[in-house]
Parts: sequence; structure tokens; C-alpha cells
Amino acid sequence: MERAELESIMKNINHQQHSSILGGMQAEYEELELLGYIKINWEETDKLTAVITDKGRAFVASL
Repeated sequence: MERAELESIMKNINHQQHSSILGGMQAEYEELELLGYIKINWEETDKLTAVITDKGRAFVASL
């Protein structure tokens, strides 16, 4: 994922405090989860959502 795309997604999640994972974006969100910036709620079967972590908030604050 390009840096600009990463920053855009993270700013959006930070603003909303949680985000529905839109169709076609799951791979990007999984990458953010691997980086420790978000936590995906895999228990939701209808629509996956993600919440920002403390590490994710720190990343956004550093932008």
C-alpha cells in the first residue's frame, strides 16, 4: 500500500473511531492490522469493522 493511501485510510478511521470495511478494501485493512494500527472485528459476519489502536492514533498524530 502506498504511503498516501495508508495515511488517508488511517485519518478516516481515526476520525470515525471505527470504520466499516468497504468491499474491495479488506486486503488494505488486513495490512493495517498487521502493522498494529487497527484491530479488525472478525466476529462480525455481516460486515467487518475495524477500530483504531493506540499505535494507530500515534501514527496519525505524527502525520
